[in-house]
Amino acid sequence: MSTVKVNKITPRTSNSIQLGESGDTLTIPSGATLQNCGTATGFGLSFCTTVKTSPFTATAGKGFFINTGSAVTVTLPASPSTGDELIVIDSTGNASSNNITLGRNGSKIKGQCIDAKINVDRGGVRIVYSGSSQGWVTATAANDATASQIQYVTATGGTVTTCGDFKIHTFTSSDNFVVSCAGNACGSNKVDYLVVAGGGAGGRDTGGGGGAGGLRIGAVTVPGPSSPLVAPGGLAVPAQTYPITIGAGGAINCSPCAAAGSGANSVFSSITSAGGGGAGGQGNTGTAAASGGSGGGAGGSGAVGSGNTPPVSPPQGNDGGAKTSGTAGGGGGGGATAAGSVGGASCRGGPGGSGLDVSPIFGSAPQPFYQTNVPTAGPTACGSFAGGGGGGPRGPAFAPGHVSSGAAGGGGDGRQNGPESGFEGVANSGGGGGAGPGGASPQVGTTGGSGIVVIRYKFQN
Repeated sequence: MSTVKVNKITPRTSNSIQLGESGDTLTIPSGATLQNCGTATGFGLSFCTTVKTSPFTATAGKGFFINTGSAVTVTLPASPSTGDELIVIDSTGNASSNNITLGRNGSKIKGQCIDAKINVDRGGVRIVYSGSSQGWVTATAANDATASQIQYVTATGGTVTTCGDFKIHTFTSSDNFVVSCAGNACGSNKVDYLVVAGGGAGGRDTGGGGGAGGLRIGAVTVPGPSSPLVAPGGLAVPAQTYPITIGAGGAINCSPCAAAGSGANSVFSSITSAGGGGAGGQGNTGTAAASGGSGGGAGGSGAVGSGNTPPVSPPQGNDGGAKTSGTAGGGGGGGATAAGSVGGASCRGGPGGSGLDVSPIFGSAPQPFYQTNVPTAGPTACGSFAGGGGGGPRGPAFAPGHVSSGAAGGGGDGRQNGPESGFEGVANSGGGGGAGPGGASPQVGTTGGSGIVVIRYKFQN
């Protein structure tokens, strides 16, 4: 056997070198090392021994150890050739919390135009480029984890807007929320939701304010201090059609002593918000206000309506306000965050209970709702829902000019001075209706505001 001793072999012509002929065996003796400092094909992979701690672009034909003390993005090679392969391994055991993202860099991964992630501690993946049709595919036999593809919730229905990495579906009338892809944990597989029922109507003739529609809200991540009204974790949405029901506001009742109409329920999947309780009416004895998501305010000597009826956790609303005497104004309707106020002995109606500002979760309100309808104050935009209606003042012979305010969240004002009634609950706010005034020209109450459903989910990184 002849021996050739050289330090370097370079091509005489062109830029390629052939070692041996077809059928020959090239042997690397025991103890010798074949070091790959470039890109090698057909030899198997060699590992980069320096642990990667920050984002980088991978090289085909090599393996990489990743320090998952923080999340790291591995950008796959640009313009890969069929048969190119590489290995990525979590070397520190934190991939479940600090995912390794495989950026596709223009190529498909498992036939889809989405990135992939390694999200199993001490897991790794060997991927091979199979061509433009399927792109990079996993060829992992010995490793205990494969790359999980990032999938996001995909859905239609309602009015769709985007805010950053989130899509928001707003339903102001009954419709369908159609989920075609349930997503996964690497992307998104749960939605935030706001479900507000229709508000109750205000009472007649110094009656109570209408109770706000029940408000139920859930969020995958609750920003800032957790609100006791927000159900954490959001809601999983398997691929199917979800009928959305938007509850109507309660109707007025012209009978002097009868309770006003309650609002109707709003429904999304397993979440049902109860309609707001209709307010009590005025009379010698009055009529009890109705219970509901939030309870209606009392009129006459009737009882207040109870909130959070039927009971759910977190609670969906509060009780209506009472009436202190025969010459007092009606109690305010309950709201999402507070009970309605008591009708004052000085003839004033009780203000409605406050609604909930949803802007920390959903950003700005899906459409402008109004805190008050008092003409002299002018409409004030806010991001609140489910405010109680104001109770009806006693007047004008007793207390001319008194106005009881509806609450932030669409509650209508109770208003003194016939022939003018109070103000309606704002449409698609779930606000309770304002009560009608008493006195020489008693008036009926006003209708509650209709409900709303808002659904939000992440659709990209």
